[in-house]
Amino acid sequence: MEVNSRILTYGSAVFIECGNLQHVTKRDGSPGNPEGEVSLGVEWSWRIEDSGAIRCGSWSDEELWEPAFEGLRNARVARCELFGLLPEMAITTDQDVRFLSFSTTDGQPRWHMVDRRGDSPRWFTVREGQLHLGDGSEPGD
Repeated sequence: MEVNSRILTYGSAVFIECGNLQHVTKRDGSPGNPEGEVSLGVEWSWRIEDSGAIRCGSWSDEELWEPAFEGLRNARVARCELFGLLPEMAITTDQDVRFLSFSTTDGQPRWHMVDRRGDSPRWFTVREGQLHLGDGSEPGD
């Protein structure tokens, strides 16, 4: 699966769309942001690294973000994995560029992954320190 050219930011929140993109229409009929087969959203505290250094992170100057995102766009995802005692997310491309979530505040890690490849979307989040599977309708999804 590939990370498509849709990487959106809202402040330091990042949304990465993977796989084929589907057009979305908002309730008012206007076009929304396309959604991938799999989406990763990280509210804050993330970084992009390669084998030699951290390219940038959520606390870096924003002008560093776009060149780092280019290392992810249209790249093939080689691995998607959880790490840490409290599950955090890591996506590694076939070029060894990694996008990692890592919450630096109290509470739970603040990421979600949506898998839309089946009959109904599956939402992965962290609840009470454990990986949680939901349908997106629960508070906090």
